[in-house]
Amino acid sequence: MPGRSATIKEVAEAAEVSVGTVSNVLNRPNVVSDETRLRVLDAIDRLGFVRNAGASLLRGGRARTIGLITLDIRNPFFTELARGVEDAVRELGYLLILCNADEDRAQEKRYLEVLEEQRVNGVLISPVNERDNSLQWLRDRGTAVVLLGRERRNFCSVRVDDVSGGELAADHLLDLGHRRLAFVTAPLAIPQYHERLTGVRRALARRGLSDDACDVVEVGSLGNAVEGRAASDILVDNHPEVTGVVCGNDLLALGLIAGLVRRGTRVPDDISVVGYDDIELAQQSPLPLTTIRQPKQELGRIATNLLIDEGQRGAAHAHQQVVFQPDLVVRDTTSRLRPVARRRAGRR
Repeated sequence: MPGRSATIKEVAEAAEVSVGTVSNVLNRPNVVSDETRLRVLDAIDRLGFVRNAGASLLRGGRARTIGLITLDIRNPFFTELARGVEDAVRELGYLLILCNADEDRAQEKRYLEVLEEQRVNGVLISPVNERDNSLQWLRDRGTAVVLLGRERRNFCSVRVDDVSGGELAADHLLDLGHRRLAFVTAPLAIPQYHERLTGVRRALARRGLSDDACDVVEVGSLGNAVEGRAASDILVDNHPEVTGVVCGNDLLALGLIAGLVRRGTRVPDDISVVGYDDIELAQQSPLPLTTIRQPKQELGRIATNLLIDEGQRGAAHAHQQVVFQPDLVVRDTTSRLRPVARRRAGRR
């Protein structure tokens, strides 16, 4: 119909359903049978119907959008997680608003306020501080919230068992004969890194080794490749006895390896290195990285489904704490400890 958009009533007549059914297809497609939903979508397409989102918001509704607030979008872990969220959001007929808190609490709070102003259906967040009152404030206003990588009472959450991941990484190095380890990490105030160190120490304890068998090298604030490279100088200059390294994430590991090579230390002949996350760069780097795999896209998909369910069902929604188990992926940066370690300090 040239000059105007079709109405929801005209779509209902064309699809031979009620106006309420059309509304359900647009807002709660999960309650409509596949056959009916496809018939309504076909009518929408033929008539060129465009929903009036503004009118819905004026009636106190919420937009068919969700927000995703990441700690640091420069880290490929969050980029790949966001892809899983986007895929799930698109399948469900929603749009995604991506925000980068840059590990800044004030910036995170501002994004939460903006997303609430936009009347988003819900927010997925890897919070700077999971105890922040802003999250409960958002929930009190009727916005669904799901935590990524964190847990909090009465909130849905999706995370990986990072203690188990740290254990896997350390066990791999210990199985290869390494007995002097290091843990290279971003600030341990970030819970995920602290839990990974806990896992490393648990693996040592099972072998009768003390915490002193693992030196902790805490660098920077973001856990990126530049900070990993800086850690290589600390290892070579101050911890020459270390033969196996667990890194808090893959970017730290890749930067560490680049720095070790620059210093004349061979990986894995002199030092074995294990990363964490299994980002795409881990397998595509010149020396493919042994690492701990997190199911990033699956994390995003499950979190999105929980968020949409909470937004649609409200008080009837049952909060869930979903915990995935990580996997060890063995590639080329680890090897068995040689009887005589041939370590070289190298030149700067």
